[in-house]
Amino acid sequence: MPPPSTADENDDLDDLPPLPPVHYAEQSLLGALLLDPHRLDEIGPLDPGHFSNHTHGELFRAMRTAPAPDAEQHRTSPAWLNTVLDAARAHAPGLTATYLHTLVQVCPWPKHAATYARMVRADHARRSLRIHAERLAQTALDATLPHRAKATAEQADALARFLDDLSGRFAAHPGSLPRTALPPAPAKDTSEEALAEERLLIATATAYPAQTRQMRWLVPEDFALPLHAALWQCLTALTHRGDPIDPITVLWEAQHRGLLTGHVAPTDLLTLLSTPAGSPEHWGEKVLQRALLTRAQTVAVSITAFTDDPANSPHQLITGSRRALADLTALRARWHHATSPAPPRTAHPARTPAAPRAGPPPWTAPTPVRATR
Repeated sequence: MPPPSTADENDDLDDLPPLPPVHYAEQSLLGALLLDPHRLDEIGPLDPGHFSNHTHGELFRAMRTAPAPDAEQHRTSPAWLNTVLDAARAHAPGLTATYLHTLVQVCPWPKHAATYARMVRADHARRSLRIHAERLAQTALDATLPHRAKATAEQADALARFLDDLSGRFAAHPGSLPRTALPPAPAKDTSEEALAEERLLIATATAYPAQTRQMRWLVPEDFALPLHAALWQCLTALTHRGDPIDPITVLWEAQHRGLLTGHVAPTDLLTLLSTPAGSPEHWGEKVLQRALLTRAQTVAVSITAFTDDPANSPHQLITGSRRALADLTALRARWHHATSPAPPRTAHPARTPAAPRAGPPPWTAPTPVRATR
């Protein structure tokens, strides 16, 4: 039997994804620092956690920990290199002296260490931003949370704070908008529970139009089903014109808006409009909450797409992410308005009449004097 071919083994290696550019930036930075340890003071703020490679991060930690060697002694003695290697091996056992020599050899210019460090920081910012986006999406999808909308808002706040921190670390430059083609937005929740809540909102708003006038925080885009969004527009239009609202008037408005088709008969709409339950505000908050969670997922998908595009600079990531987050912020403002309790009315004290102004004494007619004879 002929010996097995080694082609399969090579094919397995070929299937490995190529190393990203930041891997070579990390190698060049570490090689520059191994050659010239004094450049540790020139590279700016950098932490071991900024490295994408665990071994690289532990090697950098050891460099930061070991006392800097004398420049002349470092040229002739490997003492500092051995100290760094021993310290890093405690947390990265696979590190070898051979790899340290490789790092030195692949570094093009040690004097470019600060530039390599900026590359490492930029890629760390990209990875961190992606983690924040993933947390936002996971929170919005986690049905086990007792207050999912509130938790999602808190994750959005954490994302906004992270973007503010990044903007202070990376200078702005022209052409800051990312050119990444965004994937389709996640589908809205069209489960039976979600559609039932929308139907109950439409019916209850028809039965209690006075309460509907206070629900300007709900817009047609919040609905999952286009028919329900169009019916909400019918209700708001009737309310705006001051027309009477009941199932028949809403049906008439729906006819003028072209909602009566082969799939939607007048009897279907009358049945939907004639089954109220609860209050419009309750069902409206339910619809708005689902819209908020869906919007959070859309923001997370957009930011993830930005971070997956290596052509985006850190400032492009910041600008694109902030623009995506602004849509969620606007919806959150409506959510806060809907769920915040109305401020109590304070009774104004009765105004006491002002004291009369001081003026000249009242005029009195002079007493006539009789002439004496």
